[in-house]
Amino acid sequence: MALDVREAAPAGTRGRPRREITTAFVVSRIVVLAVAAAILLYAVPPLVATGSWVALGLLCGVSAAIAYLYLTRRFIPAKYLIPGTVFLVAFQVFPVVYTLTTAFTNFGDGHRGDKAAAVTAIETGSVRQAPGSPEYTLSVATRGEELVFLLVDPATKQVSLGTADGLTPLDGARVGVTGKVLAAPGLTVLKAPEAAARGQEITALAVPTGDGVIKANGLSRAVEGKAALVYDAACDCVRGNGGTWTADESQGYFVNARGEHLAQGWQVNVGLDNFARVLTNPTISGYFAGVLGWNLVFALVSVLGCFALGMGVALALHHPRMRGTRVYRILLILPYAMPAFAMLLVWRDMFNRDFGLINQLLGAEIDWLGQTGTARLGVLLVNIWLGFPYMFLVTTGALQAIPRELTEAASIDGATPFRAFRRVTLPLLLVALTPLLISSFAYNFNNYNAIALTTDGGPFPADSPQVGGTDLLITYTFRLAFGAGGAQFGFAAAISVFIFAIVAVISAVAFRRTRKQEEVYA
Repeated sequence: MALDVREAAPAGTRGRPRREITTAFVVSRIVVLAVAAAILLYAVPPLVATGSWVALGLLCGVSAAIAYLYLTRRFIPAKYLIPGTVFLVAFQVFPVVYTLTTAFTNFGDGHRGDKAAAVTAIETGSVRQAPGSPEYTLSVATRGEELVFLLVDPATKQVSLGTADGLTPLDGARVGVTGKVLAAPGLTVLKAPEAAARGQEITALAVPTGDGVIKANGLSRAVEGKAALVYDAACDCVRGNGGTWTADESQGYFVNARGEHLAQGWQVNVGLDNFARVLTNPTISGYFAGVLGWNLVFALVSVLGCFALGMGVALALHHPRMRGTRVYRILLILPYAMPAFAMLLVWRDMFNRDFGLINQLLGAEIDWLGQTGTARLGVLLVNIWLGFPYMFLVTTGALQAIPRELTEAASIDGATPFRAFRRVTLPLLLVALTPLLISSFAYNFNNYNAIALTTDGGPFPADSPQVGGTDLLITYTFRLAFGAGGAQFGFAAAISVFIFAIVAVISAVAFRRTRKQEEVYA
């Protein structure tokens, strides 16, 4: 179907030349259709290879709907709503839903796959070289997309092909002086850098034999061994090493009689266990209230400090008698234009007790980041320094939208400049900027970089190495979920739900008060 551009122009474009409008419509349609076609062509092969027929059908259906929508003359509003809706679902709805569903699982290190994958990992990971078994010279090759082993028996010089299905003799292979296979019919022998790049696949590949399995020992040797741990489907347990570990479906582990479990488990639904752990585990709940209190103070002081400083500078530069405002505005924008992570690292070094610039200027030896009070003051000052240019920009724009006649009328009525500001300018500014202040509060409530790149949550007391004096909930969560115990995505998602609920409640209350304020000054 050919593109038909004979459609009513949207509002706001009727004053533009028809040729310009037509060109814009054609280009936008071509871009949307090209992106949809590219995604379709990119996603179809892997979906077919994995047999994901439901996802493939959904993808084809969506692509067909997009093609019909942008090749027809009808549904003009939908042509503009669909792209925004797709991005909303992809980048907002899906991450939120995925986080919520993950919070009810034990997903994390040791629990990333299903039970069958866990059994395979346990058995292959427990393989030990059998006494007297040969040590093969190993070459790694590919057969299409499949990774295979080329094994040379040092005693008989026999070349064998090793796959996940077993070991078979291989004829026609060319062996070099080092004993490694250089070429083989129908196979592509990988060079050392190529094999090193696929090291995880090589380690995971196990070639079954009659007495055990052959596993790679580096990139040049392979040995035959037996699994010390073997899964027994009759009892749904793992036996070996003088013990028995029975499957516990509620935890996703194989557990023995003493309550000890194997390191490898599988992903299961744990219900509300992650949420209960946050509330009942004394290691976590004992510090939660304190961290939350400092988190609220950090977010509020950061927002109010940035707003007060940015508004004060904007008011000064907005004064009609002020000269050189362009130069001042350029200079004030510099902190906002600099990469935040680089500036945070610079400020961290400036606070250093021994060679920091601040102590050198003051002639002091203050351990700014080694004491809780000074560390909190430091991160607040740094965050305000980074954030006030943004408030300066938005306040400057809002001030230009307030008619000067209002302040002039207040002055004629006898109001002092401060009273005119408090009664006229500030309420109108708050009506326009309150949504931005709320969003800034939500951002600073989860401002991971401001803490991680300056104090890393410290200082840490000797009796509590898990929580520091400047930790926010987000940095505290990261340390608990991704610290020495490995990645615990399910647990991290549960704490993220708590953080989301706190921010959502505060934002909802603030927006409700904003609507009342708008009604007063409407």
